[in-house]
Amino acid sequence: MKATSRRTFIRSTGTFIAAAPFIARGAQSPSDRIVLGFIGPGGQGTNLLQSFGKMKDVAVAAVCDVDSKRAGLAAKLSTDLTGTAPKILKDMREVLAQKDIDAVVIATPDHWHAPATILSCDAGKHVYVEKPCCHNIREGRLMLEAARRNKRVVQTGTQSRSAPYLREGMERLKNGAIGEILVAKAWNSQLRRNIGKVKPSPPPAELDYDSWVGPAPMRPYQSNLLPSSWRWFFNFGCGDMGNDGVHDIDIARWGLGVETHPSRVIAMGGKYFFDDDQEFPDTQTVAFEYDLGNGKKKQLIFEQRIWSPYMQEGHENGNAFYGTKGLMILGKHQGWQIFGARNERGEKMSSSLDSTPHHRNFLDAIRDGNHPNGDIEIGHHSAALVHLGNIATRLGRTLKFDPAKEQIIDDAEANALVRRHYREHWAVPKNV
Repeated sequence: MKATSRRTFIRSTGTFIAAAPFIARGAQSPSDRIVLGFIGPGGQGTNLLQSFGKMKDVAVAAVCDVDSKRAGLAAKLSTDLTGTAPKILKDMREVLAQKDIDAVVIATPDHWHAPATILSCDAGKHVYVEKPCCHNIREGRLMLEAARRNKRVVQTGTQSRSAPYLREGMERLKNGAIGEILVAKAWNSQLRRNIGKVKPSPPPAELDYDSWVGPAPMRPYQSNLLPSSWRWFFNFGCGDMGNDGVHDIDIARWGLGVETHPSRVIAMGGKYFFDDDQEFPDTQTVAFEYDLGNGKKKQLIFEQRIWSPYMQEGHENGNAFYGTKGLMILGKHQGWQIFGARNERGEKMSSSLDSTPHHRNFLDAIRDGNHPNGDIEIGHHSAALVHLGNIATRLGRTLKFDPAKEQIIDDAEANALVRRHYREHWAVPKNV
């Protein structure tokens, strides 16, 4: 299916802005506050609850988690922040059935992102969903279709998209500050921990593990899977390329100015350092080639070393943009610096990353009907790079990709990984 640009979408459906009175709210509370439900409010979900809960135009109606301890802690935090106790729920379908909830904030593990988002859109809720927005490429397309079909705002949690200083940097690139940008690079360099090797064991009493697994294929619980190491297992996560790397990949794609998928992917990597239960690479180098037509091509490179606590170009995680007239080095947590053709220092901007503007942008988009800064179409295209990079690394070969059909060409084994296997479950998305 052909990817839909924002301009094409507006032409084909009428003016999105004009539809704002229709899509702006699911239900309108007397105080004109946006009523939120939180699904998966532990870990990053706690940070999101703290941010949204402090906003005066927000009410928190429910917190939902399959871990009763985490749900209780989230409810207490919400009560402390807002002065009103939310409902504590275990099944997200109960959240979606509440007519007074305008939007949901989804901070579950990756394998739940797409099922929960699609169900929420179909229930008439707007969605803030953590990154990567999906567990595989097909899910990302279905999320985009669900958002457009239901005319819902869906914001992906790549908060750099709303940082004023990063938006300024992207404007400089767009306006030719370093000439034509032909190559962008993103890197993820840090020291992760060894998660060890353990055997399956019974889950803790407070965790409904069957519900946690949801529509993903079942694998026995093991103690190094939770609370956060699920990211390193194929059934549930997308590796660190989808965890930390997707932030810098998204910035690289933004600055490179590509709004479609690549046509060729080359990768190598594996577990070079860790001897543990992690299934994803600790070391990766991936190159994506974009065919822009008329013989023009661009390249995006991703490097990952999660055993390396050393700064690269002054940034643990960062970006470089190579133009025909200069270079920009960018670190999302610090700012950016332009260098001229002879390495002379040019304009720079320094700041620190704050997620609050991204959360505010989501609420504003609900009210005014505009696409948010991290719209689901943006999230889908950036997450697709994660999935293509992981597939190419896992199989150890070059992939040819059809951007319009979102299919890997001439490689049935690789193309099978564009989707995933599900077990029988009420949350399996339709048409997967």
